Amino acid sequence: MGYLRKVICRALLAAGMSGVLAACATSKTKPVLVAPTQASVAPQTGQSIKEMGVASWYGPGFNGRPTSSGEIYDQEDLSAASTIFPLGCRVMVTNLANHRSVEVTINDRGPFVKGRKIDLSRKAARVIGMLDNGTAPVRIDLISAPEGSRPVGSAPRYLVQIGSFSREDNADRLRDRMLAYYRDIRVDRLDASGRRYYRVRMGAFSTRAEAETRASATAHLGFPIIIVQE
Repeated sequence: MGYLRKVICRALLAAGMSGVLAACATSKTKPVLVAPTQASVAPQTGQSIKEMGVASWYGPGFNGRPTSSGEIYDQEDLSAASTIFPLGCRVMVTNLANHRSVEVTINDRGPFVKGRKIDLSRKAARVIGMLDNGTAPVRIDLISAPEGSRPVGSAPRYLVQIGSFSREDNADRLRDRMLAYYRDIRVDRLDASGRRYYRVRMGAFSTRAEAETRASATAHLGFPIIIVQE
């Protein structure tokens, strides 16, 4: 009986080892799938987005007026108007005639002249040496864009702005109040000319007509409503 027990144990042990080896051999034949990590995706850098075209500048007649972003235009700030780049974008504009560059914030819409890509403030035009000529061939490189803004070059959208504040808590209070009426209320932050603004907005809308309908529906609340194209 002792000899028979040893034979049985040896047989069981051999069977167990063969099962383990078979499992190991099977596992080697299966491909190992590794989930991609965040670092494996190459981020899109702002410098990869650029536009070539003609720049102009504006100042007299517009100085002191509200821009499309809601802030007051100051021709001695480093700012610009564009329909290609969303409001709040930071771009580098290089004069291809003399290779002088200036960094500006897009805070307005324009120019509305065929063939022109950007309207610079008076100061920005002076920095890159195009003040006297009025226009210049330029390269525009995107540096940064506000979170949630539309992709550069995509179709514009319309927002209904009902307030712009220098204090975030004031913007948050207005947003919370308006959430009782609409769910598409948000606070957008804008850094321009060394100052920070918190803008309370509704939308976005694909057409201006839709934005105007919302603006009319909220006009009775007494807010300084501005329709912004982005």
